[in-house]
Amino acid sequence: MISTVRGPVLSIGLDHAVIEVGGVGMAVHATPVTLAVLRRGEEARLWTSLIVREDSLTLYGFTDAEARDLFVLLQTASGVGPRLALATLAVLAPDQLCHALADGNLTVLTQVPGIGKKSAERLILELRDKVGVVAGATAGPAATADRGRVRSEVSEALVGLGFSAKQAEQSVEAVLAAGNGDLETSAVLRKALATLGPK
Repeated sequence: MISTVRGPVLSIGLDHAVIEVGGVGMAVHATPVTLAVLRRGEEARLWTSLIVREDSLTLYGFTDAEARDLFVLLQTASGVGPRLALATLAVLAPDQLCHALADGNLTVLTQVPGIGKKSAERLILELRDKVGVVAGATAGPAATADRGRVRSEVSEALVGLGFSAKQAEQSVEAVLAAGNGDLETSAVLRKALATLGPK
């Protein structure tokens, strides 16, 4: 099992990045939020999960162990494969997902494309008692980042994804204005991406 990969980022695509590990370029599938924090030519470390199929070996990467563990946990539910698990984590931050499952919040879960009411009910039924095992107790340093730092980090990430500086700044300002002022960088980035739409 490949649990982590570390090395220089060779390239960044729409749904994956290539990271050189020991002279080998490994394609790692990831969410837009994860890809946005990577920089070509810089070293990166991702927590990973290797999915083995008869005809393929596919590596999925995350910025922290909690997200990776949730990715694995989601796939223990009926009808959830790696694509849907990754899509879920692309839409919902780990803490949002944990709270939605624990609280039985269908509205939050059905925001994910591919998850309808019945699927959400099944996820809650099967995972509600397991989600506490992988839920993190702390949100990390980004949770306490000041407004200016969050604005700068998210704007830089959006420009790295191909949006113009003006588009990035406007979307971040709109999200911060609508938020409570202490949002995590990752949460602001998700909301900003949602307002901008696909590049």
